[in-house]
Amino acid sequence: MITSAPSKAEPSTAYRVSTVALICAATIPLLSVPSLKWLGWLLIGICLLLLLPVVRSQFTRHMAIIIGMLMLLGLIPINTDISYIHMLSMGAVLIATVALPYVITAYGYKENIITLPFRFKRKWHKKEIAYVFFAGSMAYLLLPYYLYSTGSYLNWNVTLDTSSIIRLFVGTNGLGIWDELFFVGICLTLLRSHLPFIWANLAQATLWTAFLFELGFQGWGPFVIFFFAITQGIIFKNSKSLLYIITVHLTIDFILFLTLIHLHYPHLLRIFITSPF
Repeated sequence: MITSAPSKAEPSTAYRVSTVALICAATIPLLSVPSLKWLGWLLIGICLLLLLPVVRSQFTRHMAIIIGMLMLLGLIPINTDISYIHMLSMGAVLIATVALPYVITAYGYKENIITLPFRFKRKWHKKEIAYVFFAGSMAYLLLPYYLYSTGSYLNWNVTLDTSSIIRLFVGTNGLGIWDELFFVGICLTLLRSHLPFIWANLAQATLWTAFLFELGFQGWGPFVIFFFAITQGIIFKNSKSLLYIITVHLTIDFILFLTLIHLHYPHLLRIFITSPF
């Protein structure tokens, strides 16, 4: 049960964990189940009410940012439409969900909590380079089978004209960059400042999985995505490098891009040993 805390004090750990759990619960219908979006909005409203007793706390300020960005995402159709209008409108919202938390914390709250560390000059360890190849290999083996067996590849409309291929490439890879910036760089960073890492990481993975489920990764895909999100959070904790985790993600997204073309046009890119074609 969530119990209130003094308005000027930081709430207890139990309060914080319970509140974040409710935010995660609200995100699932808000972003994943269009027919139950009303339930998501209702739960979001309850979350905001529960934050009122501790409205002056840093926890409330940070959770309000996450809730506000989730509300922005709840206002747009989340799908794989790569028309120019949808890509521009969805892209503008996604950019806002990264830019606004930075501006609010840096200039509104006067906090240096969101830094989005790319660490371009950081030297990668051999095991980190090996992991990039491992992630790519697993994607190569898993994605053709998963996308075909669940029919999830049909959630993407793939045509072979130059404009569509470029937009598909930009869409899949651009979204991968945003995933890491928002769920890891923003959400995990804010959550970690109030929760033990394990709970913060579970929460960001839940938010991430809910978003990608509606985007088109359905069937048993969410279980894999949840595990991937967990590992990305752990890798970021250890490497402190957004550049590295984005590289891992884009390696997988490039395989996704090639797989989608192959499954829609089986005579092309016949390079996948787990493809049914």
